[in-house]
Amino acid sequence: MEFAQIRGQAGAHKAGGFTLLELLVVIVIIGLLAAYVGPKYFSQLGKSEVTIAKAQIEAFEKSLDTYRLDVGRYPSTEEGLAALLAAPASAGAKWNGPYLKKGVPPDPWGHPYQYKAPGSKGEFEIVSLGRDGQPGGSGEDADISSL
Repeated sequence: MEFAQIRGQAGAHKAGGFTLLELLVVIVIIGLLAAYVGPKYFSQLGKSEVTIAKAQIEAFEKSLDTYRLDVGRYPSTEEGLAALLAAPASAGAKWNGPYLKKGVPPDPWGHPYQYKAPGSKGEFEIVSLGRDGQPGGSGEDADISSL
C-alpha cells in the first residue's frame, strides 16, 4: 500500500504543466505558420484595395451619367466630383441631386480622386494615383483610371 501511495504522489507532481522545450516547439511552429501565411495575406490586402478603387470609380461613373441625364452635360473639371453633392451655379434648376449618398470618399490609400472633363480619351476621366500617390508606377503604385 505504501508503494501505491508513493507512486501516486510522484505522478501528481509531474502533471503540473508544460516543459520549456514543449513551449519552444509550439512557438516555433506558430512562427513558421505566420511566416508562411503573412506574406500571402498582405498581398491579398493590396489587391483588395485596387478592387475597392475600381468599384468606387465605377460608382462615380454611374452617378456622373445620372448627372448628365439631368443637367445635359458632365461637370467641368473646376466643378469636379463635388457637383454630385451640391448643385453648381451653372447647372441651374435641372440639377436633381445629390447623386451620391455620402461625400466623395478618398481612394483606399487616402488620396483624393482626380477628375478631368474632358478626359484624355473620353468625355471625363477619374483617376486614383495608387498607393504611392504619384503618377505612373506599377503593381499597387499603378494609376487606376475610369478609361
